[in-house]
Amino acid sequence: MRSMAVQPWRKGIVTAVMLAISVLFLLPFVWMLVTSFKSENEVFAYPIQWIPKHWRAIENYKEVWFGDYPFYRYYWNSIRVGVATTLISCTVSSLAAYGFSKIQFKARNGLFAIVLATYMVPGQATLIPQFILYRNIGLFDSLVGLILIGSFSVLGTFMLRQFFMGVHQEFIESAKIDGAGHFRIFWSIGFPLVKPAVATYAILRFIWTWNDYQNPLIFLRTDKLYTLPLAVQKFTSMSGEFYSLIMAAAVSAIVPLFIVFVIGQKSVIEGIALGGVKG
Repeated sequence: MRSMAVQPWRKGIVTAVMLAISVLFLLPFVWMLVTSFKSENEVFAYPIQWIPKHWRAIENYKEVWFGDYPFYRYYWNSIRVGVATTLISCTVSSLAAYGFSKIQFKARNGLFAIVLATYMVPGQATLIPQFILYRNIGLFDSLVGLILIGSFSVLGTFMLRQFFMGVHQEFIESAKIDGAGHFRIFWSIGFPLVKPAVATYAILRFIWTWNDYQNPLIFLRTDKLYTLPLAVQKFTSMSGEFYSLIMAAAVSAIVPLFIVFVIGQKSVIEGIALGGVKG
């Protein structure tokens, strides 16, 4: 009885500690959001003014989105690259994962080992060969080339293969008896069963692509083709003395990630639960 009485107190203490930690993690984001609404002379006021006296939300965000360095252009570039890369990568990784898990062919395991071995090579080690290749075939300084760089993922193939391995072989054999080919089996049986895992990978792929700074920096030269990470960096260098504008740019850059996470949170949880049940 005593342990049962103490248990709620323990839960309350843990909850309070986790709440305090959460507040500490959220404070920088709250400060960033509030600062984007302030006038410049209020940014470093002491003590901190959590509620601005002079609201400049419209002016600050108007300058960021439609000023000398318009963010709407770079938003459109990032959206195109992020969506296209995510769709292609999910398609290629899903098909490859199904092939490596459900199709029997000679040297399947050896070929998959070679694919995994390429993941051990740091991305920085292949930048120079990729740069030379893209320049020679005409994909340098183009969004198409940037999309292709992130469209083929060893990690995505490995991750989805583990989930396809959990699909019972009896389903596959029954479909073969009914005359279904591999593509029909993949689309009608395999893919629906691992859809939460594909959704989880799609969210991760989009976030990685949206935040990618290295590849746009190396493979893009034209200003109008810049994605948001490059745009934020250049905007910061141009507006280094105006922290309210920099915070408005930062808030604009992370809003899509927040929306994607909120929308896809359920799929992420289902993917994690599916992996736990399979394991």
